[in-house]
Amino acid sequence: MIAYVTVGADDMGSAKRFYNAFLPSLDYGFAEGPEGLSYALPVPAGQVRVLPDFYVKPTFDGRPASAGNGTMVAFEVRSQSQVRSLHAAALAAGGTDEGQPGFRTSYGPHFYVGYLRDPQGNKIALFSSEPNELGRGR
Repeated sequence: MIAYVTVGADDMGSAKRFYNAFLPSLDYGFAEGPEGLSYALPVPAGQVRVLPDFYVKPTFDGRPASAGNGTMVAFEVRSQSQVRSLHAAALAAGGTDEGQPGFRTSYGPHFYVGYLRDPQGNKIALFSSEPNELGRGR
């Protein structure tokens, strides 16, 4: 089980604008401190914490942050329309398009996804695989 995901950023202000454009809509709580940005899902009383948490931090070695080639973090959203709206919000908040929202032929008939890069270059996917929505080819 993945406990947390961390991406590096050199400009915390840009990272904060980008991630705050969509993660709160996915129910992630936000905290900011000297160690960076923290996003976690709420824990209802009497329930176990939902993983993974997501962190945006400056690098530990002090060198510039860099995005991993082939590395991507994917966030599941509730619907195809939410993929579109959050993809647009993230672009407006400083992200760059890495693939417009839509179906991809190499995935299942209900896998609807949009790809982005955050201001540091980290690749992010926003996807829905809601079976009650129209699928690819319908």
